[in-house]
This record gives sequence, structure tokens and C-alpha cells, in this order.
Amino acid sequence: MKKYILILLSILTFGCSNNGVVLTTLDDDKSNAIRQHFENYLNNDMDGLKSLWSPDLQVFLNSVEPISLDELVGLLEAQHATFSITMSWGNNKDIGYWVETASYPGDDSYDPATVTQTWFNWIATSNLTGETITLPAHISFFWGDDGKIAAEYHMYDTSEMEAAIALAQAASQD
Repeated sequence: MKKYILILLSILTFGCSNNGVVLTTLDDDKSNAIRQHFENYLNNDMDGLKSLWSPDLQVFLNSVEPISLDELVGLLEAQHATFSITMSWGNNKDIGYWVETASYPGDDSYDPATVTQTWFNWIATSNLTGETITLPAHISFFWGDDGKIAAEYHMYDTSEMEAAIALAQAASQD
């Protein structure tokens, strides 16, 4: 019995200690900036999107190798040329995406490791076929010292999206 009490006290003592991580979700500046960033994306506002990206932005699309800003913009333009796009959080159509920002101590590679995490379903209806694709997605935005997005990590399966874009591009060349 003494061991169980000791274990419980240890969990309470160490589990409730402050490890320096600060989590915000509702109304902080960075979470709100990403919400606006997503609205710019949904409205196909490339200038609005570019205003939040650092000139040295690195984007990792399911890879450890980054793509260039020009490649990212080309991909986003292809998405909007191919699909009508919406986003939803789970089955809730009233919430387009979940956004939360956390600051982690001990990492100087970004501002100091401030990350905005997002989760959503990317829902796209092909302008060519009318077929709808739903992709569960997670994107992490790392903030730079300039208050802009320094790096993005996109984690979702893009195979259906890529196939539909290739089909649409082939059809437009015919």
C-alpha cells in the first residue's frame, strides 16, 4: 500500500510541475493569424498567404526535404484550379479547423520553438468530375523571429489530390 501511495504522490508531484510549455488555443495572436491564413487559402488569396510567410520559408510536405516557396504557390494554385475546397473539424461543419499554439522551451532554431498546430479535414470537389475527396490533415507552423511563418510541416496523404490534379491538367491539355 505504501508503494501505491508513493507512486501516486510521485505522479502528482512530477506530473503537475511546470515544464515551461505554454499552450494557448482561443484568442492568441499566432492562432488568429493562422485562422486568417486559412481563410486566405480558402479564398485563393495568394497575396494574403504570402504576407504571413517568411522570405526563407521552408515547407515539408510529408518529407524531410523542403520544397520552395514557388513550388508551394504552384501547388496551391493547382489545387484551386482543380477543386472547390472547404475545411471541417471532424464532423462539425461549423468549425473549419482546430488551431492551437504552444511555446516550448530550450530550442533556439525558431522563435523559441513556438508552434501553431492545426487539424482539419480538407474537403475538395473536383471541378472536372464532381468527385469529392476528404483528407484528414495536420499542419504545424513554426514561427520565426520576424513574427512570420518560418517552417511548415504538412502531414496528410496527398495521393488522391495529386491524381485528381494530374487528371485535370491532362484534360485541360486536350
